[in-house]
This record gives sequence, structure tokens and C-alpha cells, in this order.
Amino acid sequence: MKADKKEVNAIVLDVLMKGHPEDPRPPFKREPIVQAMGLDQFKLLELIPKMTATINLYDKVYIGDAERDRIERVKRRINYNDLTPTARGELPFIIEKMVKEREQEFVSFFNKSISITPRLHMLHLLPGIGKKLMWEILEARNKKPFTSFSDISARIKSIPHPEKMIEARIMEELQDPEVKYHIFTSS
Repeated sequence: MKADKKEVNAIVLDVLMKGHPEDPRPPFKREPIVQAMGLDQFKLLELIPKMTATINLYDKVYIGDAERDRIERVKRRINYNDLTPTARGELPFIIEKMVKEREQEFVSFFNKSISITPRLHMLHLLPGIGKKLMWEILEARNKKPFTSFSDISARIKSIPHPEKMIEARIMEELQDPEVKYHIFTSS
């Protein structure tokens, strides 16, 4: 489970140059907003761009503590329901891309996941993994650690796409405020 720390980089989900349409203020008083997702902990954020910045969907933007070139400030952390329809539509594609880019980190999850309680294992939190499949994964990783998503799917026949399970869990953690255990996102 991730320690809650500041995001340093984010990827743009939507750009609202005329501000949020649900902002009750008149359009000329609204500030531009960028909706983005942090690259490390998948935090959903609203950012205020610099007036001179050009920002597009899928741009990676720096939001750390040092001098920022395109972002003025992080306005606030938001939840899934605060996202615009465009941002909601882009989110699964961006998560898919990030899971592929960070494959080793997620393969490591299959290799190192542990029991949370005597009756609940971290693997159970992935959609589609029950007791039988969990034991199959544990036995396979004890013989030899997994090296890639394709290695997992080759050795565990009932998991043809382990990356899809990871993506689905990340989406669940972002969409459902009642999720008790956050294994990939920060709560």
C-alpha cells in the first residue's frame, strides 16, 4: 500500500480554459482549470495552469515543489465524481498506459503481495481472484518469481491479462469512495 505523499508529475485528463462549467461565477471571473492524475499514486487533481502555458490532453506536467514551467499551482485534490465527462472518458486509457509503463512494479505486486488479515490476501482485492486462484499464484511465485505480465499469463492459465486486473482495481479504487483497502492509489 502506498504511503501518502505529494505527487511530482501528473498527466492531463482535461483542460478547461474557461473554468469549470459548474462554477457559479460568471465565465469572465472563472480561472482556467486542468484536471489531471498523478503519475505515482494516481491522485486526481485540479491544477491551475500558468497564463502563458499551452497544455493538451495526455501532456505530462511537473507539479512538484521546484519551479514549474506550465502549472501555477495545485488547486485541490478531487474525487472521481468531480471529473468532467472528458476526463472520465480518458482515465481508463491513461491508466492502461501507466500500467504498461510500470509493468515491473505491478509484476512485483504479484510476487510480493501479502495477507492483510488472516482471511484476506492482497491478491483477493484484484477482480476475479478467489481462494483457488490465489493459491495457484502463490504456489507459482514460490517456485519462481514472475518476470512480466506475459510470464504470469503463461504460468497461470486462468489469468490471460493480469494487467487488466490491475487496471480494473485502480479504477475501482478511484471510483468507489467506500473502498476499504487502497493497494495502488492513496486514499
